[in-house]
Amino acid sequence: QVQLVETGGGLVQAGGSLRLSCAASGRTFSNYGMAWFRQAPGEERSFVASISLSGGTIAYADSVKGRFTISRDNAKNTVYLQMNSLKSEDTAVYYCAARRRLFSTVQSDYDNWGQGTQVTVSS
Repeated sequence: QVQLVETGGGLVQAGGSLRLSCAASGRTFSNYGMAWFRQAPGEERSFVASISLSGGTIAYADSVKGRFTISRDNAKNTVYLQMNSLKSEDTAVYYCAARRRLFSTVQSDYDNWGQGTQVTVSS
């Protein structure tokens, strides 16, 4: 198993930016496909973005394309989510997820999860 800790959440005005980080420990980070999911109040957790082991393949949910950027630094065992042009509908708890040797956009494929970090966008 790999342990994941998200940081960087907070309160931001609409149109602003935040960068989330997810630090991994316990296993070889470069062996893991990584993803971000989010859960808004009263809603189910949904896919935001994912990145392959080397970072060469990336996918985004349609709702965040052009505004969010996922990246990873395998030397720092960290995956990032740069969020720009934030909207009130981006308010959610954001979760980092990992799965060994897999690139996926499907929540049930991931078996390692962080505790989540709250992002609140005020309008």
